[in-house]
Amino acid sequence: MINEIEIGRSKRASQAYSLDDVAIVPDRRTRDPKDVSVTWQIDAFEFSTPILGAPMDSVMSPDTAIQLGKLGGLGVLNLEGLWTRYEDPTTVLEEISALRSESARRADPAITRKLQQLYAAPIQPELITERITQIRESGVVVAGSLTPQRTQEHYQTVIDAGVDIFVIRGTTVSAEHVSKTTEPLNLKQFIYELDVPVIVGGAAGYTPAMHLMRTGAAGVLVGFGGG
Repeated sequence: MINEIEIGRSKRASQAYSLDDVAIVPDRRTRDPKDVSVTWQIDAFEFSTPILGAPMDSVMSPDTAIQLGKLGGLGVLNLEGLWTRYEDPTTVLEEISALRSESARRADPAITRKLQQLYAAPIQPELITERITQIRESGVVVAGSLTPQRTQEHYQTVIDAGVDIFVIRGTTVSAEHVSKTTEPLNLKQFIYELDVPVIVGGAAGYTPAMHLMRTGAAGVLVGFGGG
């Protein structure tokens, strides 16, 4: 149920909920765990563990994606992250982990500037190929993520490297993007012409999620932004 709240004169908004706001209440009947399957499927790919590893440098490296894949899940590598900007990002990751914010509630401008500096290094197509090849050679399903803004620039490199599942992920992704200055990604046409299944997101509500489903996407990521 979605509750409407008043946010100003003649303005109303729908209230959203986080995972902490929702609980599953047991009914009168329970089921033996041995009779339950958590197996899930994306296109022709089946997974025994219902976990999709987020394409974030803070949680997913090529090695982590491989280990998650061997455990039955799917790790998605951020193809615009440090692993495709630096030959060996270990030192950079250690530098980031050492950063400390003075306030847990407010971003430290100095830390923000430092992160912007580290992520200003250009994406190297040869590193995209190298990372995808590394995961593929381990024998697990390969998934890589690009933002809508970078998809047209790098998708051919990703496909040629042998990705199994293509993920288009942004803060908020809509089925149709309007721009007066650039040629936006035609999501429906792109998915139709691509030979691999595509997962898109995030979607912030029912209507945008339905629109993303109608593009032909194999899966939709629910949620938006850092939360």
